[in-house]
Amino acid sequence: MDDTIYVPENILQPLFSASKTSSLPKALESLIEIARGTVGRSELASKNVLPTVLQLCQSLSNPACGDLLLLSLKLLRNLCAGELSNQNSFIKEDGVQIVYSLFSCITFASDMDYGIVRMGLQVLANISLAGEEHQHAVWHQFFPLEFAKIARVRSRDICDPLCMVIYTCYEGNNEFGAELCSDQGLDILTEIIRTASAVGFMENWLKLLISRSCLEDSHSGPLFSKLCHTGASGNGDDIVSRVDSFVPEQAFFLSILSEILNEQMRNIVLSNDFALFVLEVFRNSARIVESVSQVKSGLPTGSADIDVLGYSLTILRDICACDGVVGKNEGSMDTVDLLLSSGLLELLLNLLCDLEPPALIRKATNQVQNQEAEHSYSRKLCPYKGFRRDLVAVIGNFTYRRKHVQDEIRQKSGILFLLQQCVTDDENPFLREWGIWSVRNLLEGNVENQRVVSELELQGSVNVPEIAGLGLRVEVDEKTRRAKLVNVS
Repeated sequence: MDDTIYVPENILQPLFSASKTSSLPKALESLIEIARGTVGRSELASKNVLPTVLQLCQSLSNPACGDLLLLSLKLLRNLCAGELSNQNSFIKEDGVQIVYSLFSCITFASDMDYGIVRMGLQVLANISLAGEEHQHAVWHQFFPLEFAKIARVRSRDICDPLCMVIYTCYEGNNEFGAELCSDQGLDILTEIIRTASAVGFMENWLKLLISRSCLEDSHSGPLFSKLCHTGASGNGDDIVSRVDSFVPEQAFFLSILSEILNEQMRNIVLSNDFALFVLEVFRNSARIVESVSQVKSGLPTGSADIDVLGYSLTILRDICACDGVVGKNEGSMDTVDLLLSSGLLELLLNLLCDLEPPALIRKATNQVQNQEAEHSYSRKLCPYKGFRRDLVAVIGNFTYRRKHVQDEIRQKSGILFLLQQCVTDDENPFLREWGIWSVRNLLEGNVENQRVVSELELQGSVNVPEIAGLGLRVEVDEKTRRAKLVNVS
């Protein structure tokens, strides 16, 4: 051991005895290994090793002690991994305050500082898992100032365990939930998202935290607004509707929400407020279709505006797929109906109709109409690869077993536009599959829609220029008069 580092004998001897070594580094490394197992943690608890390790941490305040402090915290982490007696001892011996004091001295001037904070957070995470008393001790010591300070550190290694600590304390605790969703708490979440956007994340704690606070507790709007570089705060919905341009952190936030919803759509009850927030973001971002000059790459494109448009659209797709799961609050309107009454379907159809038709449709139409139809089409292009497909996917999910939606599409003359989407398109992977799904949903159980399709061609099949010669047609059964999309071959 370095002669400049002094550790009292009353701390060294219990560690030497428990590890059967006479070197502090070797003792710590040995005890870390012992504490990896359940039996080893229990044996060390019976020897009352944890209070000694806490005393050791307090004595290692010298910057030259970084390596030893890191080993000590790693030992604490292992000792508190599911061993209740050690977790209780940590609280009794004021371990939370000791870790807090260690963090207060950190300047993040070296890699060692980052390692110490990471390991300290892992200790607190294991402590928080022990129960309400332990969570209160951690939360009241670190919220909001210390959590905010740590959240501003742009390090993935620190962001992951920080999310674990906050989520573990927050989950199931209404008091902490209210505090985290206060202005101070949302500031912490904002910095966490900015950090993850900049450096990424490896573990699922960020998703769990966002899911709990933004999907289940419906604080997406205010958090989305806080992510603006302008630092605006207040009513999130107002700021969402006024924003002139989006920032990468907002696009990242929506991408995480989209991932969570896609993975857990059958397990998450979404609120109407969340759905309306996403609709407002989508409506506001849809203006970029007016100015895009060429088809971009798939999501993410690197353009915050385009990515916000795309991810808000994919979220709407999955909201509309959550049949019977969204909008379950007693007395509330069904979420899909709320989106319908808020103009989503009309917006989707307008965007789809304004787009230049798929390449195969343009080719087929020009061949039939001697190039004249080309001039009747709007020249708006897809802002990213897959935009048309995503529009059709939302409409298809929107229409599933909802006759009033099927009827509205017919009343808005949208049937032909959906038929046009049943083609292969290099710029929109899986467009054909989503188009067929949409037409199937549009016709299922709807005699009026089936009649419209059948009247397009009275000879028993629909020979529409937009789909003729492309390997598809709509056939109408002569007896049942039910229409379906089939392959020509």
